[in-house]
Amino acid sequence: MHDLRALRADPEAFDAALARRGLPAVAGAIVSRDEQRRAALHALQMEQAARKTLARDIGLRKKSGEQTSDLEEKAVALRDKITALEAQATAVDREIADMLARLPNLLDEGVPDGADESDNVTVKQFGTRREFAFTPKQHFELGEALGMMDFSTAAKLSGSRFTVLRGALARLDRALGQYMLDVHTDEFGYSETVVPLLVNDDAMYGTDKLPKFAEDSFRTEDGRWLIPTAEVPLTASVAGEILDARQLPIRMTALSACFRSEAGSAGRDVRGMLRQHQFSKVELVSVVSPEESEAEHERMTRCAETVLERLEIPYRRQLLCAGDTGFGAARTYDLEAWLPGQEAWREISSCSNTRAFQARRMNARYRAAEGIAFVHTLNGSGLAVGRTLIAVMENYQEADGSVAVPEVLRPYMGGLASITT
Repeated sequence: MHDLRALRADPEAFDAALARRGLPAVAGAIVSRDEQRRAALHALQMEQAARKTLARDIGLRKKSGEQTSDLEEKAVALRDKITALEAQATAVDREIADMLARLPNLLDEGVPDGADESDNVTVKQFGTRREFAFTPKQHFELGEALGMMDFSTAAKLSGSRFTVLRGALARLDRALGQYMLDVHTDEFGYSETVVPLLVNDDAMYGTDKLPKFAEDSFRTEDGRWLIPTAEVPLTASVAGEILDARQLPIRMTALSACFRSEAGSAGRDVRGMLRQHQFSKVELVSVVSPEESEAEHERMTRCAETVLERLEIPYRRQLLCAGDTGFGAARTYDLEAWLPGQEAWREISSCSNTRAFQARRMNARYRAAEGIAFVHTLNGSGLAVGRTLIAVMENYQEADGSVAVPEVLRPYMGGLASITT
């Protein structure tokens, strides 16, 4: 959500910021509607003052025994006028709120211009791509040959974009999630949290998933939503709160199932488990003061990078350009892992600073030295478990189709060093 006062103060700057995302000018229309709202509120205040005066005059007449029918007729007409003005002001207020709710966050000045992912900027790169003495396979080829990755049974049970994992691959998936949680809680101070997988409209709206991304999420018949990421319940846990400055920063993490309809992704990544309706992810969320948010963004991204470095997965950090930065983000880093089976870099984590954008939507504030102010919220994957499983399988595969288990995961795998048939 945007600050309407800031928009009114400099509508040209607001439109220029949106233009970086390829959006048309809207500030004039919003300011015009706001002027109508303010005019209605002013008229309402005038009529309410007149009603008070009229009520006083009616009272005085009654005390003196005078007839009041003419004044009472005026009072009825005034009441109806006030009701109409209240309805008008409310309707315009809702219209403005809806207009603002559909606009993305304003980008950080350091975000590079660009139309799509081809214009993203590589900030750093870690690791050396492994040289294979054989042609590396993709994860689904490896998983099916091991008999531990079953897409046909998943399709029978649920349809496309689901996977059944079995045996050592299922345990490796679990090991990855547990390892990530241990790193983020024991070393980086995130508080482990178990969150609901179903949330209400307010939680989705506050974390900028509604109304923009309704079609990307699954909704139950009773009107709740399956979470697209644990970011939603973790961030929304501070909705409506006024936090003490001493409580900040708040750092939370959760390993949860996530659900996405993948609307608009027909034909993309149809084989394998890169793009699923259901997947697991370790989410990182921070709630901080505005002064801390830029440093926290770097810290969060480093936390996610550390997991990849410990797993010895080659990756690169990308600063997303204007056209590729998500709706709620002011600035985003993507971490892309190298997948030798695909011979491609694929996103495995996305860490975003939304600044006060989500906080305004959910009215999350704190007591700053200068008074009550909105917090800043950040979110990131630490990491997407399924995609990390893919990266491990493809980077640790052997010529015989087996998959070596990274050293750091072996304690979580009962000492198992290699996954074989």
